[in-house]
Amino acid sequence: MKNLSDDTEAIELDLLVQAIFRKYHYDFRDYSAASLKRRLIQAREHFQCRTFSALQERVMHDANLLPELVGFLTIQVSEMFRDPGFFRAVREQVVPHLRTYPSLKIWVAGCSSGEELYSLAILFREEGLEERTMFYATDINTEALRKAEAGVYDLERISLFTANHQKSGGKSSLSDYYTAAYGAAVFDKSLRRRTVFSDHTLASDAVFAEVHLVCCRNVLIYFNRELQDRAVGLFKDSLVRRGFLGLGSKESLHFSAHAGDFAEFSREQRLYQKRQ
Repeated sequence: MKNLSDDTEAIELDLLVQAIFRKYHYDFRDYSAASLKRRLIQAREHFQCRTFSALQERVMHDANLLPELVGFLTIQVSEMFRDPGFFRAVREQVVPHLRTYPSLKIWVAGCSSGEELYSLAILFREEGLEERTMFYATDINTEALRKAEAGVYDLERISLFTANHQKSGGKSSLSDYYTAAYGAAVFDKSLRRRTVFSDHTLASDAVFAEVHLVCCRNVLIYFNRELQDRAVGLFKDSLVRRGFLGLGSKESLHFSAHAGDFAEFSREQRLYQKRQ
């Protein structure tokens, strides 16, 4: 026999997500149900609401709560040169292909607070490609974008970032790229002078540029299958012929509707190349 309270909670959760979409145009309707519920429970407790309906009433009548609520619903856990093997593969296997282009565009989709962007900016500088490259860093969370553009990280995280950089085949010291002060590391503004920061949602927004490399790592795992296919379709339509797509270590195109449009470039590092 069904638990009526569970049914009520499921209806309330669905109505909350629909309400956020209709009023604020943030579309979480096709996010993984389990992940979405877990995060909304955390938000409900944070805002001291007894039910999802109570949370819905608050956010519908107080737009100032929205940025904080969106923070609970988006993924903001990252680190510089996360999964160093991925960045080593980009450096050693992808960069030789990218060198053949006179100019480059790189899309960091779901850039969160910017760790992935700065990792790529440093890598491209070390490989001599920075001056011919434009980066697009996008995220649904405007507060995360603000942090990404600031480029400030807790100093206690830098030892991990440094170790990852070295393992990725770094050709310099990470300390060359930041200034330490007051318990924080402030990354050099020059690393983002060729970056466009913009809000963009993979759930409903369209292609905005033709790019040579898309990095969207550890984002698709929070989407349901339909939204995963939509996102991969956007990446396919954005990429030049034989352009590259990088996914997270737990992500794959194996079951994607667009799997046939890509060849595995590095199975271990989840790097794919768009077919001609």
